[in-house]
Amino acid sequence: MRNSKILVRTIRKLGTWVLLFGVALPFPATAASTLITGADVYDGSGAPARRVSVRVEDDRIVAVGSLRPHRGETVIDARGLTLAPGFIDSHSHHDRGDFSNPSMPPLLAQGVTTIVVGQDGESDGPFADLAARFAAHPAAVNVAAYTGHGYLRERVMGTDYKRVAAPAEVAAMQALLAADLNAGSLGLSTGLEYDPGIYSNHDEVLALARTAAGGGGRYISHMRSEDTGFDAALDELLDIGEKTGIQVQVSHIKLGLVDRWGGAKAVLAKLDAARARGIDVTADVYPYEYWQSTLTVLFPKRDFTDLSAARFALTHLTTPEGMRLGLYAPDPSLVGHTIAEIAAQHHEEPAATYLWLIQKSEVWKADHPEQADKAEAVIGTAMDPNDVADFVTWPHSNICSDGMIGSRHPRGAGAFAKVLRLYVREQHRLTLAEAIRKMTSLAADHVGIKGRGLIRAGYKADLVLFDPDRITDRATVESPGALAVGVSDVMVNGAMVYRDGRSTGTFPGRFLKRGQE
Repeated sequence: MRNSKILVRTIRKLGTWVLLFGVALPFPATAASTLITGADVYDGSGAPARRVSVRVEDDRIVAVGSLRPHRGETVIDARGLTLAPGFIDSHSHHDRGDFSNPSMPPLLAQGVTTIVVGQDGESDGPFADLAARFAAHPAAVNVAAYTGHGYLRERVMGTDYKRVAAPAEVAAMQALLAADLNAGSLGLSTGLEYDPGIYSNHDEVLALARTAAGGGGRYISHMRSEDTGFDAALDELLDIGEKTGIQVQVSHIKLGLVDRWGGAKAVLAKLDAARARGIDVTADVYPYEYWQSTLTVLFPKRDFTDLSAARFALTHLTTPEGMRLGLYAPDPSLVGHTIAEIAAQHHEEPAATYLWLIQKSEVWKADHPEQADKAEAVIGTAMDPNDVADFVTWPHSNICSDGMIGSRHPRGAGAFAKVLRLYVREQHRLTLAEAIRKMTSLAADHVGIKGRGLIRAGYKADLVLFDPDRITDRATVESPGALAVGVSDVMVNGAMVYRDGRSTGTFPGRFLKRGQE
């Protein structure tokens, strides 16, 4: 907390906490009962702030209202600050590296208390195994997970995945998915623009979505196309929602085709019409005009010798100046450089450079199959800022990062703080209450997390205390890991994980199961 706003010191005496005036000291990590007073409390529902007190006992909120301190209770005087439910990152890759730094400072500095992984069709193993691994080595934040379609394909089809699955193979995938759903998976995720999901047909995905629906899960999709084939890809997702009744969510919704920039309102009108006829379609979105993916993602036909396809990609889907290498194992010295810069160094056409960058990475993957996912990554500029703003402000979109610790994309360390800075404080596209709802209760509803995302008695005590006038993202492409500022304290399951801009080294995070707290 900021010393200029809070003059509180708590000391422990004879087994109790006594409130004295002095230097600020935020949430204690080991208090059994804590009373937070004086803050503007946004409960996550979208309602305006209330000046009420919030009592936490152990891992749960037990009371909200006009409350007096109990004897021996820790009291937090939070005047001048905002208290909100902890933010939920509904589309995250922050589990990569298996939580090598379990303190997760880029997340806590933004107020994120829960991440949702298993995105884009990826999973790191059976759900029960992931939950057991996390329980043995927890992190500062909670984790929930989908089951990835690509993972199911790899388990069943092995390396022979460049084809439509046979009926028996689809049935085997359904059995694996059903087991994950029984263990607590949120549902099915697809990455239909990536290997191996790109080779599936609609019937295969529909069959798996039916299994997810039957098990009470949801469907979230990186669709088959975010550019030239966007309309057909969206129609596929809506068809799945209509035929199965499952909630369908568009992952990191965007219009990545230069020719269609400015078309977000038309897309949202189509989604609203689908909702009006009973399809429960939603979206998540991150607040940046550039994405991070693979060099190959802009080649739907997977022909990496096609010069005309490379020229099209660098003209209509992005630009040579807008494609910056974030990872490149064949030649790490190229990381941070754009295709335009590399082409100039080689005195060649950018499209030709693009092709050989892919070809060298494919050779590297063949030589290092166990590290194929670490071969390359690229940051591509491909969206219009007005479209991004329209998607952010759609009532049925929640905020996500799509981020990853150690990435060169700033979204992992900046997405939530940027929304509060840009769309709330600077552009006034969202009220603070609306933005917090998109980061909390709406995100929880979209992915199926129970008992979190609201400040209400009985809910888990995932809380963030921040200065709405100061919270700011600092991460850039040049400095992607720069921590946000403005968050003073973060609680996860009632334990203090972030204090005075620093992680406490406490790891109370839990692996959440569908329908459970």
